[in-house]
Amino acid sequence: MRILITGGSGFIGRNLKEQLAPTYEVLAPSSAELDLLQELLVRDYLHAHRPDVILHAAVGRANRRLGASPELLDRNCRMFFNLTRHRGLFGKLIHFGSGAQYGPRASLPKRVCEDYFDTRVPTDPYGFSKYICARYIERSSGIVDLRLFGVFGPYEDYTVRFISNACCRALKGLPIVLRQDVVFDYLYVNDLVRITRWFIENNSGHRAYNVCSGRQVALRELASIVAEVSGRNPTISVGMTGMGSEYTADNSRLLTEIGAYEFCDIESAIGELYEWYRANPDVVDSARLQFDTARCS
Repeated sequence: MRILITGGSGFIGRNLKEQLAPTYEVLAPSSAELDLLQELLVRDYLHAHRPDVILHAAVGRANRRLGASPELLDRNCRMFFNLTRHRGLFGKLIHFGSGAQYGPRASLPKRVCEDYFDTRVPTDPYGFSKYICARYIERSSGIVDLRLFGVFGPYEDYTVRFISNACCRALKGLPIVLRQDVVFDYLYVNDLVRITRWFIENNSGHRAYNVCSGRQVALRELASIVAEVSGRNPTISVGMTGMGSEYTADNSRLLTEIGAYEFCDIESAIGELYEWYRANPDVVDSARLQFDTARCS
């Protein structure tokens, strides 16, 4: 089976490429090899390679360090539609969506379910781009939307992603700092790859799924786990009192579809990630950890 991974140099794409390559024929062109913003180049590439499955992980993102550029809306939609408009040149497409497509985080119910979609329209360019793609997927065949929440693992941006940031700060002997405690649903990237493999091999009954662990865990608890697995006993401080807006999802549709599934234990997953950073110290730039880590999430 031939798998085309877009965004193969990014966090999710790189993990997909490494873990799926032993099983499938994996194509993961760089942006120089395949510019998804160029419709004719996309058409020619798909015509030449005819992938059985496209894993669409290429995305322009926004975070507190990068800010939110209005260009994200154009870029993310253009990449998606440059692929989907050539539907006859590939088997199926797995799109990595986001909880952001449900609307502003502060307005979301706890453990949001798929049926909540389109109750609100996202106000930010990133969430709105994912919302537009999801609306298209609802009316399409051969495309499934995997809506991600808090995925963590190797290669993520440790300057702004909380679990990696905490691991790196502990490794460098720095305190772990939270702007405010928040309850999240975090999924280890190895689980995401295993679940994606199921969707590669099987035809799904729905067009959209929350892909999350179903665990509700506070950042303060995650910081304590990092402190324990590091063995370095870093201090943990929280800038603001009270709890922020919870960001969790209901994964019952997913589990009904794929059957019995055992998620990676969160303590073991964080331990593996910490050991990965310890084994790869060159990926961590201590100076970049000085970014306002109290704003990490």
